[in-house]
Amino acid sequence: MNKGIVTLSAAAVISSAFASPALADTYIVKSGDSLSKIASAHHITVAKLKQMNKLSSDSLRINQKLTVPDTKVTLKKTNSVTYTVTKGDSLIKIANKYSLTLAELKKLNNLKTASIYIGQKLIISQTKEKTVVTLPKPANTEGKTESSAYLVKSGDSLWKIASQFKTSPQSIIDFNHLKTDALTVGQSLLIPKSGTAPAPAPAPPAEAKPNPLPAKDASSVIAMAKKMIGVPYSWAGASPDGFDCSGFIYYVFKNSGYQISRVSAATYYDLGKSVAAPKPGDLVFFSTNPASSVLISHMGIYIGNGQFIHASSSKGVQISSLSMSYYQTRFAGYRSL
Repeated sequence: MNKGIVTLSAAAVISSAFASPALADTYIVKSGDSLSKIASAHHITVAKLKQMNKLSSDSLRINQKLTVPDTKVTLKKTNSVTYTVTKGDSLIKIANKYSLTLAELKKLNNLKTASIYIGQKLIISQTKEKTVVTLPKPANTEGKTESSAYLVKSGDSLWKIASQFKTSPQSIIDFNHLKTDALTVGQSLLIPKSGTAPAPAPAPPAEAKPNPLPAKDASSVIAMAKKMIGVPYSWAGASPDGFDCSGFIYYVFKNSGYQISRVSAATYYDLGKSVAAPKPGDLVFFSTNPASSVLISHMGIYIGNGQFIHASSSKGVQISSLSMSYYQTRFAGYRSL
């Protein structure tokens, strides 16, 4: 039996080879600093430092910004992970396998439809990596943050990676200029490190499969969800400008105070804890094929009395009844986060 093939390709473009006076950085003056001390730390003369900053005197003020020679090399490259379509594959099956939404997979491959063919190569992850290498400095620069590279694996989260490297999720977000805490398999991250490592970050509620939401927290989640009623549906949307089903869940829980990753409906299904008797705030899932609960394609938030709120592809965010025949025949189960 043929199996799908996943390959990794990368093209690297070196934007700077070595540090030179033409490369500049910014230094913020601290208490106790002097022109002589700053110049020595950056391997230049006081005269050169004054020339670079057009200074007419040696006086400085705290928080003053000075231009100093850069000591970093920046390397840029794009990583693409591809999958080769085999017999029996479908676009939603591949998306679920690699924790993507159907919209995300189509966008990665510029697909207008869900049609695919055997032997077709699909991009399942594409990241633009920026690596900053810090060149050696004198001893008085001790404590400056450096970095190491890390390649995201299946099952990883910012919390898990931060705990492994004894840093914080926010440090990783800031260091990589991330706009979301969602990760993709094969994504390259720069992990900040310094002389003193902070305590390991605690595991997030979603990734650790916690107990169901307390009643008061469930109320805040449902209240937030109801505020979004009427927002239109949008492929891969995760903001009040437009939602897809999983983007709606991400936005509501995130803005209700929960640490939650932006993943596909299928991944939320895998992360959740199965419940037989749902409570308000639990998640409800539906499958593509009424005869199978394997391919999860839609989800919503259970609000009680047999109703749930979700981002419908036809009417946007709305409240629907589980007694409707369409949802009855596609029902896959409940999960709690």
